[in-house]
Amino acid sequence: MYCPYCRNPDSRVIDSRTAEDGAAIRRRRSCPACGRRFTTQETVILMVAKRSGVTEPFNRDKIVRGVRRACQGRPVSEDQLAILAQRVEDTIRGRGSGEVPSHEVGLAILGPLRDLDEVAYLRFASVYRGFESLADFEEEIAGLRREHDRRWFPGDEDGPRRVPGDGPGDGDRPLASDRPLASEQPPAGDAPPAGQGTPASRDGRDNREPADKQQRAAAR
Repeated sequence: MYCPYCRNPDSRVIDSRTAEDGAAIRRRRSCPACGRRFTTQETVILMVAKRSGVTEPFNRDKIVRGVRRACQGRPVSEDQLAILAQRVEDTIRGRGSGEVPSHEVGLAILGPLRDLDEVAYLRFASVYRGFESLADFEEEIAGLRREHDRRWFPGDEDGPRRVPGDGPGDGDRPLASDRPLASEQPPAGDAPPAGQGTPASRDGRDNREPADKQQRAAAR
């Protein structure tokens, strides 16, 4: 390991610590020539096997460049692209293999990219999976819609929330939260039976006239 300051080919390790959840080792080194200190990090090299048979080290920057083209014109930041590349690398390394086929790298990109931006996902998938017609796009869009339907639950949209399959009509009934509060409902027993209303005065006395008085008034 060359010293980055004086280019001396020798250095001494003075401290070692694990990093990235054990996937790497960070070493603190000292140069015996100039006395300056620097830090190095050692990781297992993940190899990617291409279809041509050539293998090359996994490069996170290549993932960012490939996805960036699919995200042109979309509200996706560089930080989000860096996080996506990190997720892809974590997924591949989590399989416990030192060499992976290139198509598995592409498959590992599709999931995080779909969560990030669906338009960019369709662009990337159309190239990676080799879409040849509108039917291929329609099938992929239908899959995205099915995914949205699986994530939907009552209450996501405006209007009364309803519980499916437990009510009249199409099988929906309002939730308890949609019903009137007890304070908003008329107290039981306040409304008299139909046709038997008895208006009362302010002092609580009955204002109905006797029956014989009503008969005399009718005779006049």
